[in-house]
Amino acid sequence: MKFLSSLAVLAVLLGFKSSEKPYFTAPNNADIETLISQMSIEEKVGQTCQITLDAIHKTNEKGEALIPEEIDKAKLKEALETYHVGSVLNVGWHTLSLSEWKSIMTDIHAPYLQKEQNVPILYGIDAIHGVNYTVGGTLFPQEIGLAATWNTELARQMGEVTAYECRASGIPWNFSPVLDLGRQPLWSRHFETLGEDPVLGTQMGVALVEGYQGKGENVDQYHAAACLKHFVGYSASFTGRDRTPAFIPEKYMQELYFPAFKAAVEKGALTLMINSGVVNGIPGHSNYNLLTKTLKQDWGFKGFVVSDWEDFIMLHTVHRTAPSLSEAAIQAFNAGVDMSMVPSNPQYKTYCQEMVKAVKEGKISMERLDDAVRRILYVKNQLGLFTNPLPQFDQYPLFGSEQFKKMAKQAALESITLLKNDTQTLPLNSSQRILVAGPGAASLNMLNGAWTHTWQGLDTSFNTKGVLNIYQALRQQMPYSNISYAKGVELFMENDFEASRFVDINSYKKALKKNDLIVICVGELPSTEKPGDIHSLQLDDKQKELVRLAKAAKKKVVLVLLEARPRIINDIEPLCDAIVQAYLPGDQGGLALAELLSGKADFSGRLPYTYPRYDGVIEFYDHPGSVARAKSGQFTAYNPQWDFGFGLSYHAGSINGMQFTAKDENKGTFSLAINVSNPHAQTIQMVVPVYLSDLYASTTPENKRLIDFNKVTLRPGENKTLEFSFDAHSLKRISADGKWRAEKGTFEIICEGNKLTFELFGDLMF
Repeated sequence: MKFLSSLAVLAVLLGFKSSEKPYFTAPNNADIETLISQMSIEEKVGQTCQITLDAIHKTNEKGEALIPEEIDKAKLKEALETYHVGSVLNVGWHTLSLSEWKSIMTDIHAPYLQKEQNVPILYGIDAIHGVNYTVGGTLFPQEIGLAATWNTELARQMGEVTAYECRASGIPWNFSPVLDLGRQPLWSRHFETLGEDPVLGTQMGVALVEGYQGKGENVDQYHAAACLKHFVGYSASFTGRDRTPAFIPEKYMQELYFPAFKAAVEKGALTLMINSGVVNGIPGHSNYNLLTKTLKQDWGFKGFVVSDWEDFIMLHTVHRTAPSLSEAAIQAFNAGVDMSMVPSNPQYKTYCQEMVKAVKEGKISMERLDDAVRRILYVKNQLGLFTNPLPQFDQYPLFGSEQFKKMAKQAALESITLLKNDTQTLPLNSSQRILVAGPGAASLNMLNGAWTHTWQGLDTSFNTKGVLNIYQALRQQMPYSNISYAKGVELFMENDFEASRFVDINSYKKALKKNDLIVICVGELPSTEKPGDIHSLQLDDKQKELVRLAKAAKKKVVLVLLEARPRIINDIEPLCDAIVQAYLPGDQGGLALAELLSGKADFSGRLPYTYPRYDGVIEFYDHPGSVARAKSGQFTAYNPQWDFGFGLSYHAGSINGMQFTAKDENKGTFSLAINVSNPHAQTIQMVVPVYLSDLYASTTPENKRLIDFNKVTLRPGENKTLEFSFDAHSLKRISADGKWRAEKGTFEIICEGNKLTFELFGDLMF
């Protein structure tokens, strides 16, 4: 399939024009310094304040937003003229139409365009897997599914399409990507991560940033600012509950949790959002060493740091490191947070007043305030907001286009992972009588997950029109087959936690008798953040009962998992003839899954995490030193359901050998050639991972760790030689003295069943 190389280039080719002339001249650095010198303390503080759309839209007598949403110009005037607010975010509570966004953006930017304000507003949105808050936007797989593609080009395309559709909505700033490492599957935001491995997460995350922002330093009208989330360690919650403490030794912080953020900063990411939780006893929003020393000083981050939702408040109310709200704001700001997202909802005015007072009393230095404002103005300038804050809304004809939908479907096709396929149960046979069942069989919401039309993604009334669920898509793809539907089980929320109940279970039992093969679609309701907390990774028993009943009826069972996180299925796995991990594949996921199940497309997705076998036993593929002798005398401590990187295909490619093409065992550099081939009569895609094992080191080395990968397309009968080159950075780890070091000794390079040995003759320091 041929993809866009650049939407901006395409726009030029199709004749889309930018504004005939800019509204204002873009400032250079000297202009920004002059502007800062002319701003009052009140104006500077206002730039650090981000309010929600709720604070400035019209409401009825009950305080509810009017539909369609409209800006209350009196509220806007007060926010801008009295409090000089610098940023607005998000929606009231659900998807808005393009016309609503145009109206909102026109009103918000009118004061600046009429030269009543010196600084334009920066608007941000949570466009997590596509522009999920604009009607008709293109919805891709969630990030965990994107990671399962192992295809950085698809990540770049998702970023580019999302940025384009953000800009079409008038929005230049996207709160994405999530670069939290997915090493706590209980965590409700696991699906927003790019998996458990820092190399996979880094490469996919950097590609997303490039897709969002484009390749140049300045961001054009078809791209948007990225926001790296959530710096750092948010995903490592010890309990698995959202916004609860994490304990991360410095070695693992450096080796596992920093790399994706550092690489994205080096790529030029313009903004960064902070971890809402606590790491090693220090709240993310008051961690000076991380925010100022590491991020800004050591890494040279040039953009600005924004808090997460109401997190200045949480320093006082939850983390209790500040005795008052005003002290909380001072603490976070002095630690290095430049902008407060919803600082004291809904009374943002209190924040502005207290911050002005803190500056005048010397609790916040003018130098620190100017630094924050300088960073915010820098980002606004890089986005072209001083020149043209309001887009030409008719310049985005590709919004929601078939071309974009095809790209989203391709991402879904390459993400969905085949985990089991006994006796060639798949692809489905058109002569079979097929029953599609389970709570996910006819649910668009379970295909998409949270951050879809609404925050939690549960409301069905805003679902994209014309999109096919799994049952509908299978009927479309197999029109001459006998395909029926029975739900069997439904999921619902009860006392803030997910629950299930049987739905006409007798009809399901009767339907089993009439069919040959049962496609059972299980998983969980959409959820994220605190509402997404769960008690256990176990898939609930009523959904499992659908499998047991089908097997008791002696039917073939295909289990489809629609999961935000891996749920434990070890008791029913032996009862399933085929198992497919679909993750949360988005609007096009039903169609993509139907094409894969029917054999019209082949599986190429690979797990981006280690799939656990037991509830409470969390393991990772690198498992340093974790293998211990069991009672049986066998070494069986590491025993997941499926390994990181695992995935089956109908037509697997072959890795025929690996050899060094160059190596310098003094400098620690080496290059590899890996030969791959496709012996089949069909075009295939295959993931080629390269792992490294440090055989002996001063700290216990990993079993193996990913150092690079490639996803290659092979035509029928085609052979290819893939080239990989590595420098000594691939060999380095944190050694026993706490320093980055490539330690002398023997290393193994591993690709599937192939191994090469590499010697490093002396230590290399970094």
